[in-house]
Amino acid sequence: MTAESPEKKIVVDEDWKKQVEAEKEAFRRMQQEEKKTEKPRPLPPASFSFLVTTLANQAMVSLGLLPNPLTHQTQCRLDEAQHFIDTLQILYDKTEGNRTPEETALLEELLHQLRLGYLSVQERISGGPPPGEQEPSSPI
Repeated sequence: MTAESPEKKIVVDEDWKKQVEAEKEAFRRMQQEEKKTEKPRPLPPASFSFLVTTLANQAMVSLGLLPNPLTHQTQCRLDEAQHFIDTLQILYDKTEGNRTPEETALLEELLHQLRLGYLSVQERISGGPPPGEQEPSSPI
């Protein structure tokens, strides 16, 4: 270089690396403190209604009517759905005379809705008419 033009120097500021590292460490400590103070969500009280609705929700997931809460995808498994519906029917039969009228009504309604849903999905899979549409009746 010529004597007339001053030489340009690159100045590297190493302090920013220390500052970023300190911020990362502070963030990690803050997350650890939050985990320590985080209270688990309270579970609903155990009840017959909770058990029945849990099984019904599993059946709806198996029918593909609700997304799987873990994968967020819908997938139809008719054999699994049938298993949950049969399990609810066993609960209905085995608890006869020991349910409140509200529990009986809930269980009967869920069984009815699940069976209709099962038939609807089964028809859709087998190529039957879409739900809500009837096959044309044959003239007599």
